Amino acid sequence: MLKQALAHNGLIAILRGLHPEEAAAMGEVLYRAGFRVIEVPLNSPKPFESIRILRHTLPADCLIGAGTVLTPEQVEQVKAAGGQVIVMPHSDARVLRAGKAAGLSLCPGVATPTEAFAALAEGADMLKLFPAEQMGPAVVKAWLAVLPAGTLLAPVGGITPGNMQQFFDAGARGFGLGSGLYKPGLTPEQVALNAQAYATAWAALGQDV
Repeated sequence: MLKQALAHNGLIAILRGLHPEEAAAMGEVLYRAGFRVIEVPLNSPKPFESIRILRHTLPADCLIGAGTVLTPEQVEQVKAAGGQVIVMPHSDARVLRAGKAAGLSLCPGVATPTEAFAALAEGADMLKLFPAEQMGPAVVKAWLAVLPAGTLLAPVGGITPGNMQQFFDAGARGFGLGSGLYKPGLTPEQVALNAQAYATAWAALGQDV
């Protein structure tokens, strides 16, 4: 499910700080720009309500997930709200197992090959390379040389329309987009412009996931 969404568009919207009352409008402009994975970090205001609204507002081919998921209990709350993807800043095996048992897609955060292999062993669907701006494309290339073939590695942190090509050339096939796309206070129209800039950069990469 996650791989299919990323095959359509490898951009993942991270809406940290999203308020429920703006969720529908933000989701709609992102969907129109081609986004098919939207994440609401759990340190946002009323995140489960926003997840419910996004799930009910957007078509089924757009996956709604939660970020900054830290405990197995939060996994159950995400599922109850209609979330389909668990995104983590770490790779806690307890959380991964809870997510797998709940039938959700898993995207743990990793910063070493040891963490990457351990997360894959627990059923991770994609690995979140964080912070990407510190690690760089060279790390992506080196990791993918030893990780199992087909591993999805998504850099997160400092990704811009201007540096996506470097990470893509190194093998990244998904990108988590945070404050460069959305931050509290932006209007849907402003987010739409940011989304289009990223979508144009993604289209220019010229290769399939």
